[in-house]
Amino acid sequence: MADTNTPDIIYTKVDEAPELARASLEPIIRAFASAAGVSIETRDISVAGRILAVFPDFLTESQRVSDDLAWLGELVKTPSANVIKLPNVSASQPQLNAAIKELQSKGFAVPDYPVEPATDAEKDIKARYDAVKGSAVNPVLREGNSDRRAAKAVKAYAKAHPHRMGKWDAGSKTHVASMPGDDFFANEKAATITAAQAGGASIVFSAADGTETVLKSGLKYTEGEVVDATFLSARALRAYIKAQIAATAPGVLFSVHLKATMMKVSDPILFGHFVSVWLEDFIARHGAALDALGWNPNSGLGDLERKIAGNATLEADYKAAMAARPALYMVNSDKGITNLHVPSDVIIDASMPAVIRAGGKGWGPDGKEADAKCCIPDNAYACVYDETIKYFKETGALDVTTAGAASNVGLMAQKAEEYGSHPTTFEIPSKGIVRIVLASGEVLHEHAVEAGDIWRSATAKKAPILDWIQLGIARTRATGAAAFWLDKNRAHDAELIKYVEPALKAAGIDIPILDPRAATRFTLETIRAGKDCVTITGNVLRDYLTDLFPILELGTSAKMLSIVKLMNGGGMFETGAGGTAPKHVQQVQEENHLRWDSLGEFCALGESFNFLAESRNNPKAALLGAAVDAATQKVLDNEDSPQGKVGQNDNRTSHYWFARYWAEALAAQTEDPALAAHFAPIAKALADGEATILAELHAGEGTPGDLGGYYLPDPAKLAAVMRPSAALNAIIG
Repeated sequence: MADTNTPDIIYTKVDEAPELARASLEPIIRAFASAAGVSIETRDISVAGRILAVFPDFLTESQRVSDDLAWLGELVKTPSANVIKLPNVSASQPQLNAAIKELQSKGFAVPDYPVEPATDAEKDIKARYDAVKGSAVNPVLREGNSDRRAAKAVKAYAKAHPHRMGKWDAGSKTHVASMPGDDFFANEKAATITAAQAGGASIVFSAADGTETVLKSGLKYTEGEVVDATFLSARALRAYIKAQIAATAPGVLFSVHLKATMMKVSDPILFGHFVSVWLEDFIARHGAALDALGWNPNSGLGDLERKIAGNATLEADYKAAMAARPALYMVNSDKGITNLHVPSDVIIDASMPAVIRAGGKGWGPDGKEADAKCCIPDNAYACVYDETIKYFKETGALDVTTAGAASNVGLMAQKAEEYGSHPTTFEIPSKGIVRIVLASGEVLHEHAVEAGDIWRSATAKKAPILDWIQLGIARTRATGAAAFWLDKNRAHDAELIKYVEPALKAAGIDIPILDPRAATRFTLETIRAGKDCVTITGNVLRDYLTDLFPILELGTSAKMLSIVKLMNGGGMFETGAGGTAPKHVQQVQEENHLRWDSLGEFCALGESFNFLAESRNNPKAALLGAAVDAATQKVLDNEDSPQGKVGQNDNRTSHYWFARYWAEALAAQTEDPALAAHFAPIAKALADGEATILAELHAGEGTPGDLGGYYLPDPAKLAAVMRPSAALNAIIG
């Protein structure tokens, strides 16, 4: 991919609320960038776009689309990459099914998802769909490690305008419950590949009857790569779930917190076990009928309720079965959506911080707040939330007005760790042994397993590990306090420590290496004292912590900026998380008000322009970036960010103010008179048209917004909803 043919900036087309916001903001970005000779190109990484890209043979010529994810996957390996990546949906199976149904209703003849493929054609279709769902995007694009933090202006605003925090009571019954053993943490083995071991490898399952099956062939390990293998016992998991249901105290809500989107193989299975144990007696009585209806516990209670609707016997028994269990933590108590309804509705990195921010409270089926039992099976990460809850019970809620900032340096490049394990995660069919066998015949790892166990392998390559350590050192020197979150008693972490310790010694810097529980307390104590702290972590913890701390400090993780320094010299700038995006879309559909905050996009845009200025020696891009920063600061200072109710600022009005302040900053600068002359009349027109523009932006609020689709909105209808001001459009173009 030649640098001369690559657009200056790639802006991603995604899903849900960030996609609605893009329809409003991107035209503004294009107009402003073009004045400085900066080219912007959009690439589609949405669920719908990914589906259409992998099924060209099922579409007409006019319906076919380019495989933008694959294209971007090559781009990020080049020095010319400059990508602004908005949060995309990591589709769970129910979300994938819904997207397929919507595309079919729009005339795209994509096939149904074959749950149990019988033919080679069906197996091929299933494989294509499985490549679309879950963490399909991030492992492809993340060719660099993550530097994620809040911009100074964002942090300053949060301290001056603190969000609501729930009060913590030392007697709170809210707690985290993890497995007593036989989980991924307990069963993990790890090794660093030597020069002699480097090369091909396979994963082989040997059943108790002697039958051997190659689960995965064609693996290639490089020298210095850390290779893990582990499994979680289904038998132990089900015993743990039963015990936790029985131990749920009166008045305490039962909940499970997983990530059935990103961990697209393992966590939907874990979720299904929670559902099937919860309804164990009901399933035992009606198993044949449920099989006939095609219900899979992995799809949740919501799918079950739809399938048994109208069957009086099943509905009555289901109601009785639910009544016999503890009260469930609710996703939406008004609509009766429970924690076990849809696997993608409760995402741990959003759901657990919400409970913690609320003082340990979740919403019950009665519409009231209550303490909660939070089931997080795997001990590798449950301890972080457990320690956070214990800490706040001891100290009370975090004082947002004085708290320091917790940032993160995350090891995520080149499919690092668990988030790269999807092709090497398996539900075991019977009792036997799983082995990783090297080309030489050496067995690297092996585990004795039983039917239903979840076995997985993950890796982290040497170059990303070394890059991550140096990035952590650099951020520590810039920030002050920091810690490597590594547990010497965890097999994988012990291998990483072998890299970290000599690198720290060579750099002449003392950064503590703490297990996640100790590191959690260290970080909380540091920011409580008003100091900033860098959390240097692996990939899953990067994901979890970059929601936990921002939600506590800022009230949301959507305002965070992730700067990904791609290992081959390019840059990727990720905006905030999209965990609340579905609710935002629902509000647009119901009352045409979008409360999604594009602050993360503003921050990423500024960094992208600054990177462009340096990488392509473009002084005009530097001026655009500086003006973006000035505009972002004014949006915050003047409280022009979106609010939650009709009639208040929303995403579209915030974009008007951002455009106006951006134009004013460019008109006021003196380094480039031609650029100032171009933007002076634009700034004046935006100011003079304020009343008309705001009136037009608010005019449609209070009535349903017709998007023409959820996963694939109709472009004309989307533009009508998100660009409703003729006056603004006439100025911007």
